Amino acid sequence: MNNNKNRLSLAIALGLLGSVASTNSMAAGFQLAEYSATGLGRAYAGEAAIADGADAQWRNVAMLTYLEGTQVSVGGIYVNPNIDVEGNVDGSKSLNPSIGNNHASSEDFADAAFIPNLYVSHRVNQQLAIGFAVGTNYGMETNLGSDFNASHFGNEASVLTKEINVNMAYQINNQFSVGGGIRYVMGEGSFGATMPTNNVLNAPQGTTLKYMEGTDETWGWQVGTAWQLNETNRIGFSYKSEVKLDLTGHAEGMGFGLMAPGMRKSGSMELVMPATAELASYHQLTDKMAVHASFNWTDWSAFEKLEAEFNDGTSSMVKEEHWEDNYRLAVGGTYQLNQKLTLRSGVAYDTSAVSDKNRTITIPETDRLWLSIGAGYDWSKNLSLDAGFTYIIAKDAPITESRGYESDDAAQAVGGEFTGETTGNVWLVGVQANYRF
Repeated sequence: MNNNKNRLSLAIALGLLGSVASTNSMAAGFQLAEYSATGLGRAYAGEAAIADGADAQWRNVAMLTYLEGTQVSVGGIYVNPNIDVEGNVDGSKSLNPSIGNNHASSEDFADAAFIPNLYVSHRVNQQLAIGFAVGTNYGMETNLGSDFNASHFGNEASVLTKEINVNMAYQINNQFSVGGGIRYVMGEGSFGATMPTNNVLNAPQGTTLKYMEGTDETWGWQVGTAWQLNETNRIGFSYKSEVKLDLTGHAEGMGFGLMAPGMRKSGSMELVMPATAELASYHQLTDKMAVHASFNWTDWSAFEKLEAEFNDGTSSMVKEEHWEDNYRLAVGGTYQLNQKLTLRSGVAYDTSAVSDKNRTITIPETDRLWLSIGAGYDWSKNLSLDAGFTYIIAKDAPITESRGYESDDAAQAVGGEFTGETTGNVWLVGVQANYRF
């Protein structure tokens, strides 16, 4: 079970922090912005108002009306996050002040990933266009290791979603287009915490405190619109619905009252994939030069807690979350160097989905600065190739656990308080092929 930024911690006297750390690697929380290599080269600026190829439908379904004939885009993006956390555990804050203090650090604990995608568009007639898309909006995985000395606040987490979209768009007139689509979302997730070296139970390091995993499949929707102001200026708006995954599977570990190794308890945990919106603009300044911009919003405030619901009617608070809405601003440019080569660049600023208080070890969510470059090459009349590269600088940020919530306090009682800092960066490289029939 893989994914980006989730977090959970421990519940009751042992904690689990299941945080899927989209670890500052992509968009905020455990959200993925990486839907195409074409957009990657301009830091995803202006996406809801640009129609380079069939991939445009992922960010704004209405863009299908700007594509001629039948088009196919296929590609992938490699994401390599380099996220570290370092701090100290104060054992005097546990139920047994004599267990001592420990240095706690983990380097490069967010797993690298390859994110593939596939898009198909077809222009039915002058007004109507349809599309098909396969990709992901959320995902990533973190593993701090069982030897991490603050593992009682969580040492592993993953969340992975895969989506299939069926879309349709209609051109009302020369100025306005609208579109909508159905999203079929498949998700899986896992969250875990283990005993640190020093703990009040004198249990062996790495003993499972809490571990839970599950899968679910559900539906969502999306809509979009485009307004062609004039021949050279366009505005686009898109909205994706919230999707709730009821991750159904099993739990194990002492934190769930399962004392013997191998004992399991069936249950589920709700995980919110928040609603998103984008307002974008595209402006053709000259025959060769265009500029574009995007403002994105993600409803991360809908993600308030992670709570396990068991089949026997009991429940357990895994982690209080209390995230905040996230905002992203991107500005980019496109330059047509010659008939075959197109150059792209962009810069973006992505705000954190958590306050300093609610930042956790397994989800060291912070503000991010994107720096991107890319290029497109028309191999032939029908085939074009795109590539993009992005370097993301994550802001250094403090972390303190417990944060004052009951589930955090229970974890602190087991192994002590953690105080530290997260640092990191991410680089992404993507390639894509586009074919027009």
